[in-house]
Amino acid sequence: MGFVARLIGKARRSSPWLLHFDCGSCNGCDIEILACLTPVYDLERFGVVNVGNPKHADILLVTGTVNQRNRQVLAVLFEQMAKPGVVVAIGACALSGGVFREAPNVLGGVDRVIPVDVYVPGCPARPEAIIDGVLLALEKFREKE
Repeated sequence: MGFVARLIGKARRSSPWLLHFDCGSCNGCDIEILACLTPVYDLERFGVVNVGNPKHADILLVTGTVNQRNRQVLAVLFEQMAKPGVVVAIGACALSGGVFREAPNVLGGVDRVIPVDVYVPGCPARPEAIIDGVLLALEKFREKE
């Protein structure tokens, strides 16, 4: 591995970028993710930056239930991520379908479509649990590189 590749790897480990995707839910977990970015919890103190482009993302945060309509979008977002990428499923809906799991259009959790590295339970997940999940994802990201 060349000098430039090692330098890029170190930069990615020091300041990973995350992308948040809501598959479709009540938005409770989405509000808690936004709370993590406020000065009260300040997820950015760990070097994490929220981005809007999957091609720049190292970590994918997914909330909500996976259904027939958003399954392909989720798979494309995962494929567009920089490799290696880490996926964090946040909330009961992302883990198993939550209260919507019996609905006819719901496929279940995120792991039915893409591989998940970290699961953060809760309905909605607490900001502290989300931060713990992101920190665990950072460890898994470092292991994958």
